Amino acid sequence: MAESNLGPSANGLRVAVVGAGPAGFYATDMLAKHGASVDLFERLPAPFGLLRYGVAPDHQNIKRAGVAFERTAQLANVHYFGNVAIGRDLGVDDLLRDYDQVLFAIGAASDRKLGIPGEQLHGSVAATSFVGWYNGHPDFSGLSFDLGTERAVVVGMGNVALDVARILVRRTAELGTTDISDYALAALEKSAVREVVLLGRRGPAQAAFDQGELVDIAGLSGVEVVIDGEVSNDGAGELSGPARRNLDYLASLPRAPSGNAERVVRLRFLASPKALLGAAERVTALEVERTALSVRADGSVSARGTGIVDSIDTGLVIRSIGYQGTPIPGLPFDEQRSVIPNQAGRVGLAGEPFDRCYVVGWIKRGPVGLLGSNKQDAKETVDCMLGDADKALAERAKRTPGAVPGLLRERGVRAVSYADWRRLDEKERARGAERGKVREKFASWQGLLGALDET
Repeated sequence: MAESNLGPSANGLRVAVVGAGPAGFYATDMLAKHGASVDLFERLPAPFGLLRYGVAPDHQNIKRAGVAFERTAQLANVHYFGNVAIGRDLGVDDLLRDYDQVLFAIGAASDRKLGIPGEQLHGSVAATSFVGWYNGHPDFSGLSFDLGTERAVVVGMGNVALDVARILVRRTAELGTTDISDYALAALEKSAVREVVLLGRRGPAQAAFDQGELVDIAGLSGVEVVIDGEVSNDGAGELSGPARRNLDYLASLPRAPSGNAERVVRLRFLASPKALLGAAERVTALEVERTALSVRADGSVSARGTGIVDSIDTGLVIRSIGYQGTPIPGLPFDEQRSVIPNQAGRVGLAGEPFDRCYVVGWIKRGPVGLLGSNKQDAKETVDCMLGDADKALAERAKRTPGAVPGLLRERGVRAVSYADWRRLDEKERARGAERGKVREKFASWQGLLGALDET
């Protein structure tokens, strides 16, 4: 490959990138354009991570970011290995024996728990599971959700919480042309949900969602958005411009349903879940404590319980209070923050580096930021990797370059190439076209891998 004119050269550097989501692709693109040879490993057969399995099906404009990732995957010095799990099929030590550097972009795949009594009851579910279910993720496609309740409660006020609420109230005719899974669409067509309550522990000025996400819901046909109680910033200090605009918009929304809408989304602030109540092992209500705001010494806003408790009748409670990273065997892990400890992307603590290992994305910084936030994050890590390239190349004699494909064959691992993925992609699009949809995903492990055997 010709010498890069983008800054430090990585010509000859061999890098393994673990995780083919947005963070992994941004970093791969930067490394490849600086001359590195990159092998991109993904646990799932299909690439693109949250872009494919996290972004809501009615947000196809966001999914178009995948076009740039497709170009990266087809670069001559990038090779895709899908259906390969690090920690199951390959160990960190296997990668370090082969590659000069290893970059982990595994995201934050698990969910945070509420930690309240009754959380184990049927009808208490994680947003990660619900989102994976309607997006055709093979880990969640076999699940089922009881939508026979008239009221659902979503605990959380972030963009994922609003995605969940929107999917529950949007007319299925409008979802039917997207890439929503066929089984989820069928379940939503029979759904009895007519009201979705969004709970926020803090006040309206601290809501984490983007205003445009709520505006989208308020603009849906047959849907009305209302606010429980007054909208104020009592006890929460000075507001930034965006927070003030959010507060002003929320204040403009009605305080009670008109009675003319098919479905209602109700936002309730200053409310903290205390316990899930149930009968016959199923959720029947959520006990909620009213909270009050106070400002900490550092200027951040916290919510404290007031002892005033009531309950909301519901048969479905979806917790959407954040994602959590999970450990990788062989690497350090910060249990408190659920990230791999690092210094600007170099794995390890200050003075205790973990040689030749790097992180990017949510496993580096925690589950914050939008898809585009990963680009600047990736640049920081890649800059570190390029700065360390000469040292890594000088130690090449200690390694066995090119050993990993042989290891996968010896261990009976069916690695999915990018050419394989393009065949799957074409089949999904064709299946979708038959149904008037963008695509119809192969939603099970068997379906994804079995489709490769079909002629």
